[in-house]
Amino acid sequence: MADTFTCGICGTVHEGLTTDWAFKLPDEVWAIPEEERAERAMCSSDLCRFGDRLFIRCVLSVPFVESEGSFNWGCWAEVNRPVFERYLSLYDADGSDEPWHAGKLANVLPGYARSLGAACAIQFRESTHRPALLLPPDDRSLLAAEQRAGYGAKRYHAILDELDAKR
Repeated sequence: MADTFTCGICGTVHEGLTTDWAFKLPDEVWAIPEEERAERAMCSSDLCRFGDRLFIRCVLSVPFVESEGSFNWGCWAEVNRPVFERYLSLYDADGSDEPWHAGKLANVLPGYARSLGAACAIQFRESTHRPALLLPPDDRSLLAAEQRAGYGAKRYHAILDELDAKR
């Protein structure tokens, strides 16, 4: 694996190994044939409505244990209408003082086959940052355990291999 990566958003080749992976849409919306998607779902880079279902794009961070920083999964969470409307009301404001809100993970993260539908907590943040997504302390999944404990170099490279296989 090269020590460069091509950003899936801007298309630019960057030095180093990627520390972010983003999903453009919730998995169920992405599965809609492209020619039908605009008719069936309304989506921006941060929000999505699919019928009566509502989604917010969040960031699930997993810290590195052998170096500074974290790996950030740009994933979607399905939320109920009051949470969605509250997020809209705070979209251009600082929501950091808000209580955590409940949601469900709306993507299958590579390397975590059972991530879709996982219960999660969402913390709104400053308007310049997407909400943080945290798996609950009683979640015994590998993803939750790694979010709490972090990635060592070997696991981080295994995740990169999973992502490379998805390209």
